[in-house]
Amino acid sequence: MDYITAIILALVQGFTEFLPVSSQAHLVLAGEWFGEVYQGLDFDVILHAGSLVAVVYYFRKEIFTMLRDWAGSLAGKGTTKDSKLGWWVIIGTLPAGILGIVFKDLAENEFRSLWIMGGSLIVFGLLLGLADFKGRGNRDEYSLSLKDVLIIGFAQALALVPGTSRSGITMTAALFLGMSREAAARFSFLLSVPIIAAASLLYTIEVLRNGTTAGWGELAVGFVVSALSTYACIHYFLAFIKRVGMQPFVLYRVILGLLILSVVW
Repeated sequence: MDYITAIILALVQGFTEFLPVSSQAHLVLAGEWFGEVYQGLDFDVILHAGSLVAVVYYFRKEIFTMLRDWAGSLAGKGTTKDSKLGWWVIIGTLPAGILGIVFKDLAENEFRSLWIMGGSLIVFGLLLGLADFKGRGNRDEYSLSLKDVLIIGFAQALALVPGTSRSGITMTAALFLGMSREAAARFSFLLSVPIIAAASLLYTIEVLRNGTTAGWGELAVGFVVSALSTYACIHYFLAFIKRVGMQPFVLYRVILGLLILSVVW
């Protein structure tokens, strides 16, 4: 892998991880274009680590308050809206975490089909469009109930299928539950933190066992570019959906899905 390839793949990761367009699908397509260069597990880990640092830094104030109040609730200092949100993030992570472990091999092998990817982009894209048009309301992340969180959590588990988009499917579920666009996106981003952290840790252990395939320079460049592009993506995405909505992403998903299916037809 050269530095140009590393930068391009890091930009793909950074600009698609939190958009409802499936970063996994884009990385697979980029991997096909570059001869499956991205398949190096160490480089995949470092790209996601960059995205993790970006989302934690962007929501650092919210995360700090949530963790402080959550720890306070464990110490018997009472429940606040932020401590409750902390519990919701933990509970909402469990379905995807458990099912991700159970179906890890299936998701990484049998599901990695361009047919599945193209179909998922279209089907779940149209579902996002319907949720944004019909289901959207004014609820924020603090109004969620346990039932709401479990629905969003199990929806997140569907992202094991390439082309679904973890952020896309969680925002879809949140919109159907009457959340606003911004609140749906914020909760989706917060929900991503433990999932990305756990996956990065799991794969880091695997990399340490098997050794690295990419050079340290390429890994460093990938991390920095992924972090910066992810941060920019989050910032502009939140502003964009407030003014425009989700429909442009729906159109993009459908077009991309049709292109993929036309190639493998």
